Amino acid sequence: MAYINGIGIISPQKTAETNEFLSEVMEYTEDYLKCIEPVYRGYIDPVLGRRMSRLIKMGITSAKLCIQDARRNLHDAESTMSDGSCDNPDAIITGTGLGSVEDTEKILGELTREEKFLNPTPFIQSTYNTISSQIAINLRCHGYNATYVHRTFSFESGLLDALMQIEEKMAANVLAGAIDEMTLNHLAITRRIGMWKMEPANNLKLRGNMAPGALAGEGSAYFLLGKEPGPNVYAQLTDVSNQFSQNHDFDTSLFVPRFLEKNGLTPADIDVFLLGINGDPAQDPQYVRVADSLFPATAHGWYKHLCGEYHTATGFGLYTAANILKRQVYPGIINMNDIIPSELKNILIYNHFRNTNHSFMLVQQAGI
Repeated sequence: MAYINGIGIISPQKTAETNEFLSEVMEYTEDYLKCIEPVYRGYIDPVLGRRMSRLIKMGITSAKLCIQDARRNLHDAESTMSDGSCDNPDAIITGTGLGSVEDTEKILGELTREEKFLNPTPFIQSTYNTISSQIAINLRCHGYNATYVHRTFSFESGLLDALMQIEEKMAANVLAGAIDEMTLNHLAITRRIGMWKMEPANNLKLRGNMAPGALAGEGSAYFLLGKEPGPNVYAQLTDVSNQFSQNHDFDTSLFVPRFLEKNGLTPADIDVFLLGINGDPAQDPQYVRVADSLFPATAHGWYKHLCGEYHTATGFGLYTAANILKRQVYPGIINMNDIIPSELKNILIYNHFRNTNHSFMLVQQAGI
């Protein structure tokens, strides 16, 4: 168990430089949902930023926003983040499914076009661990640094590592992130295998869109997980579980009650069941079956119509759950079944990728 003491997130919604929570929902009719990015010069030296890819800028900035958020209620001089170097986390852990797609495309494009001495920068930045490394350099954090590239388990694997670091007293504060980007080339390639909708889709009318495929997206979210609750604590991340099912035979009806029982809960104790519904008519029925069978009287929520689908989209899901519990507000924009929870203490996040990778996150009100 760890406390979520700060959040920094760049997403297709206005989340980067505001303390509001889904007060103004952005509507798109696009091929994919693109992030609303802040002005990076306020977070990154413009000279250094010239050589950074968009993904790395997003990662560094969301990490700094996270630490700023965690320190917002402290008034001592050391809590200012003018240089991004104070009160460093003991560890930095990043989950990414694809890393820097833009840099990978650059280096592969140069290789296929002509034989010459190549620019090393795109190659260096195309490696998955560049994001965590660049964050560590900018924060001057010399502690534990790890990157998980486990497809749609990437973020959850990073969270499991973070929880173990805290539980085993290897770290008191861990900066854990989820980051992936989308490019037009990657969208075109993966559309061929049926992952995305072939035509632009409206994100707020996604559940009524029966065209094959999901609505793609991207985002960067970092969370400061602490052993102790901070003054700006959002919620507590109680447990995380990944379940792989190669033959699509994973039985949620058996697993979920056991997962909750391990944490002293029953399905009736869950106030919001937050689902990874992404608009794909071939994959979404799995969520509906689980929700209707195990949580018939519970509020069912969803969030990927706000951020799109990508390997680490559960980062936006955790952002949503943490804000619901902190603010004690259940936004209507995420409500699926018109049930309004009487209290907001326990949220279970469920995500699956093509009925193969199943992940669960139990998020609870801080101090419960």
